[in-house]
Amino acid sequence: MFVDVVKIFIKAGRGGDGRVSFHREKYIAAGGPDGGDGGQGGNVVFVVDDHMATLLDFRMKRKYEAGSGEMGGGKRCTGKNGQDIVIKVPRGTLIRDAETGALMHDMSDDKPYVAARGGRGGWGNARFSTPTRQAPRFAKPGQEGDARRVVLELKLIADVGLIGFPNVGKSTLLSVISKARPKIANYHFTTLAPNLGVVYVDEGASFVAADIPGIIEGAAQGAGLGHDFLRHIDRCRLLVHVVDVSGSEMRDPVADLDAINEELRGYSETLAGRPQIVAANKSDILPAESDNLVRLRERCAQLGFPVYEISAAAHQGVDELLRAVWQALCELPPVTVYEDELVVEETPVLAERDISIEVRDGVYFVTGAWPEKVIQSVNFDDYESRMYFERVLRKAGVFDMLEKAGVAEGDTVDVCGCQFEYVY
Repeated sequence: MFVDVVKIFIKAGRGGDGRVSFHREKYIAAGGPDGGDGGQGGNVVFVVDDHMATLLDFRMKRKYEAGSGEMGGGKRCTGKNGQDIVIKVPRGTLIRDAETGALMHDMSDDKPYVAARGGRGGWGNARFSTPTRQAPRFAKPGQEGDARRVVLELKLIADVGLIGFPNVGKSTLLSVISKARPKIANYHFTTLAPNLGVVYVDEGASFVAADIPGIIEGAAQGAGLGHDFLRHIDRCRLLVHVVDVSGSEMRDPVADLDAINEELRGYSETLAGRPQIVAANKSDILPAESDNLVRLRERCAQLGFPVYEISAAAHQGVDELLRAVWQALCELPPVTVYEDELVVEETPVLAERDISIEVRDGVYFVTGAWPEKVIQSVNFDDYESRMYFERVLRKAGVFDMLEKAGVAEGDTVDVCGCQFEYVY
């Protein structure tokens, strides 16, 4: 089964919590805090695997989670980092954010891509020691790692795309010019999935060709198989348009040429403007009285497409076609690599402005991702920890925001589920 679009859920590991610990050693009094920091959460990393041809593996497993960091230890020991999870995908896979559709990365090179970064480890209590706070009894928790749903979309990387109506000989041509062995039979839609083949023209001269399942009228709107596989010729630098010039299917080759180009135009104007070479196939069985080849050449001259008369089954004219294809590729730019539209930050940072104040039934609710992270690090049984919490809120401007909202002394303030009495 050929699978080229899947949606999966990825989650990076949570950072380890900081440790609250105090040094204890014989003959040493008041050793002081020595809690270590938590380990970093593991990342979700995508890598290219050239042995994979489809996204079939992702049909069975849709959730991928990296390891979480471990809690810090005593003696200022940092916790162990969480283990990265490595996801292998075929070359040419596009990673998109499922919510926005923005392109995160094009997996066309050999560089690993970090799609979700692990959370940072929390600080141990040794970090909070000051001359005036010599025994802090609190530490910071680890941060959550990135989590998102992504869409994996495979767009094959090929220099040349073989396009045309069903049963015109595309698969036969690919089997002749490469070592690919696609299924070949005398009926429509024999090819149900794209096939790739490496074509060797001469020493040091080779290219990759893709046999795309037959396109029919209405493919750009979803008819037939063409709609599902038109994406796979998006990257092709050159299109070889295979036409049955013999009329053996009782079809007009000129009408077929125009119909396929109209479908390309309906799918993408950029794709419709891609350079084309027309391969007039099955010329060995062209009836002597037929004017198909003459009319096809006239139409291609109007469109600016060179025409090569071939017979893939009889191996006639194929070498001349390959030389023309190679010459055209030498003059064309390299295969398209799409630019990233969504950048995954190196280290997620929570902005102070991520705070909202809402008044309901006389209670002032303080919410947001930032105050949630702060309150997780507070030990409310410890006086110094509570004072630290108050200083952080004041420095972040929460008190100013409350006063602008009309808070008065004695009012109840709810900070992410924890309620306090407001005192000036």
